[in-house]
Amino acid sequence: MRLTLLLIVGMLLNIELKAQYSDSTSYHIMLSSTGSVNRTNEDKAYLLNNALNLGMKKQHFVLNSSSSWLYGKQNNSLSNNDFSSTLNFNLYKTFPHFYYWGLLNYNTSYSLKLKNQLLAGGGIAYSFLDRPNAYVNLSDGVLFDQSSLIVGESYNTYRNSLRLQYHFAIKEIIVIDGSHFLQNSFSRKGDYIIRSVTSVGLKLRKWISLTTALNYNKLNITGRENFNLTYGLSIDQYF
Repeated sequence: MRLTLLLIVGMLLNIELKAQYSDSTSYHIMLSSTGSVNRTNEDKAYLLNNALNLGMKKQHFVLNSSSSWLYGKQNNSLSNNDFSSTLNFNLYKTFPHFYYWGLLNYNTSYSLKLKNQLLAGGGIAYSFLDRPNAYVNLSDGVLFDQSSLIVGESYNTYRNSLRLQYHFAIKEIIVIDGSHFLQNSFSRKGDYIIRSVTSVGLKLRKWISLTTALNYNKLNITGRENFNLTYGLSIDQYF
């Protein structure tokens, strides 16, 4: 009963602590937790999603780290046990709206049948639209992928990593954010990864929003994909 109550609270309340970079701030932290629960006479399922993000900004340099854990069961059988941790930096040393980026990423995913994955590399990015209420960024680069699958296969390959990222704030009431990746292997035909996150927030007050987030991931080499929709409330704190 206690677990059910906690899951319901997690579903209804998606709490986030944020700091948005400005001329006077150098650090930020974001902590989020959400979930869903479904129970009928015959079936029961629950899903928990937790994430922590930390960041630091200097004059021409931004460093970010993020970790997320998705865990779920359906009828007492494990459905999700997916963990991801990323360390990345952006270097702004050329012309406006352009930067270099570097990334180190570790993933393990029960739902995608991925035992371990280490991605490392870098590239370039450019913001075609760069305003406080509207942002569209396209980036591309090369990543080295060292992976092992739950079925036992281990391999390494180089991937092209293409990302589309955007942010729109409509009259400071509706906020839309998206980050979408396509990562194709240069040498392994038919080996590609899709990662997609889209969220929509409706501000009820300056500090509280009704939010919906859609997550989609596909690992073509294992023929596996997952699709998760979460919803609830978000509380934002800027400092």
